[in-house]
Amino acid sequence: MSEENNLCPCGSGKTYSECCEPLIKKTAKAESAEALMRARYTAYVKHEIDFIIDTCEKSEEVADIDRKATEDWSKNSTWHGLKILGVQPGKEPDTEIVEFEATYTQKGIRDVHHETGLFKKINGEWLYSVGYVKAMTVVREGRKIGRNEPCPCGSGKKYKQCCGR
Repeated sequence: MSEENNLCPCGSGKTYSECCEPLIKKTAKAESAEALMRARYTAYVKHEIDFIIDTCEKSEEVADIDRKATEDWSKNSTWHGLKILGVQPGKEPDTEIVEFEATYTQKGIRDVHHETGLFKKINGEWLYSVGYVKAMTVVREGRKIGRNEPCPCGSGKKYKQCCGR
């Protein structure tokens, strides 16, 4: 496999094995909130759902992550890239705020997930705490499928009775 094909999905320019893989495989800890954010994005691309869940803060103030929804989003999306827009210290000690955009396509629609995430360093480990998503304009890839047309998934059903629900 060429080095270009083995580049880390997070966009760091490093190979996967020298970037996010040690974090995802738990042989190293993230040194910063940005490093954890990059590894979490890569985990979505690589369908490493346990890592995504394990790197979320667990407390009464923070809702539990929905494993099925997370797995569905990871596996049913084509991931195009991560852009870190900014990193700044949080209001509390051992907190950082990472603003990012993750571009992906799902069901033929290209979307940008724009989020400002709060990360906390708890017991020496960076964890994702909470995020604030910004609404973005969705751009459809390809032509719009009519409700009464055959579903492009090949089920033989009308689009409105299958994937168009």
